This record gives sequence, structure tokens and C-alpha cells, in this order.
Amino acid sequence: MSHSKRITIAKRVAQELNEDEIVNLGVGIPTLIPDYLGDKKVYLQSENGLLGMGPTPTGEDVDMDLISASKKPVSMDIGSSLFDSSDSFLMIRGGHIDTAVLGALQVDQSGEVANWAVPGETILGVGGAMDLVAGAKRMIIASMHLSKSGSPKLVKKLSYPSSGVRKADLVVTEHAVFKFIEETMYLVEILSDVSVDALREMTDAQFYLLEKTKINAN
Repeated sequence: MSHSKRITIAKRVAQELNEDEIVNLGVGIPTLIPDYLGDKKVYLQSENGLLGMGPTPTGEDVDMDLISASKKPVSMDIGSSLFDSSDSFLMIRGGHIDTAVLGALQVDQSGEVANWAVPGETILGVGGAMDLVAGAKRMIIASMHLSKSGSPKLVKKLSYPSSGVRKADLVVTEHAVFKFIEETMYLVEILSDVSVDALREMTDAQFYLLEKTKINAN
């Protein structure tokens, strides 16, 4: 998996986050987002008990006693707070998370997400995924367009176990941004040099174009 492609996704998702939002970041690509927020003030929450994550620390600033739910070293912004996991999940289940940014194994064309298990393989672990799917006010999926085997992650119908009936609001891949409106998938923007036809070929899910769809690559 190309690190530059992951960064493309993280940067684009960062654009979608609003000032003063409380945002939970899932494992994988979402953990890159703190480094691309610039001056935007967003309150990043980690489900293991931290509100106010800062940029990824490096060198002597790394303290492995201070990690995210992804077990990656994190920093703390001024004014951040620490609390136990039960309080963290009270925030999530109580509807206090404005946006959850999650990875996914599959997303279907209505926005339903599968991100915790592959049939026949060792269970990845639910973690807080199902709570976030149900409890966050908005859900953004940050994912590579294809799986490691080359199969589409954006599918007509899930073949992996669903993470919940709640649907995603937005999906960002290295190639495109998709929005779900009334359980219908729309192409918002193309991020790479692929054409719409090429995008359709690598996307099993059916999607439509909006009048303001940005076709030209950035």
C-alpha cells in the first residue's frame, strides 16, 4: 500500500472536518489525519481515553505511555484531557462525537459499512467500531479503493458482516470522494488521474454524478 496514497486520503478527509468538532479517528489511515489539519482547531478523541490529540510525535518526543487506541504514539494539545475507557464510550454512545472517521473492509452503495470481520479469517476485533457507527453524528470512511487482493471495496451489497444499520455519510479513497444522499451513492470529486469510466470499472457499487462533481484531477 502506497504511503503517498494514504496521505492523499488523510489530507482530503481533513478538509471535511469542521472547527471545534469532536472527532474520533479509527485505526489505519485515519491516524494520519492529525498531521494535516493545519491551524484548524479540531478536538480529536481516542476511545482509550484522550480528548485533544495533537500531531504525531517524533524522536525524543515519543512516549509509549501515551498512545492512541491504534497503539500508535500520540501527543496532547494544550487543554487536552485524559479519562478512562468507560467515560470514553459514554461520550460515543451518548452521541457526543460529531464525526467518526473509520476504515472499512467494504462499503455498499447505500452506505452500509463492514469493518470488523472477514468470513473464514481471524476476527479483526470489533473495538469501538460498532459503537461509533451507531453513536457518531456523522461517519466518514477513509479507505483504499481496492483491497490488497485487488477486489473492490465499494460494492453493490456487503459480503462481509455489517458493522450496523447506520450508513456512512462520505467515503474518501485515493481516487475519489463519494457522498451518500438518501442511500444513493454520488461521486463528488476525483482525486487521481483516473477517468469516470475507469473509476466505474474498479467500483462494484453503482454511483451517480452530481452537477458540481469535480472531474479534473487535483
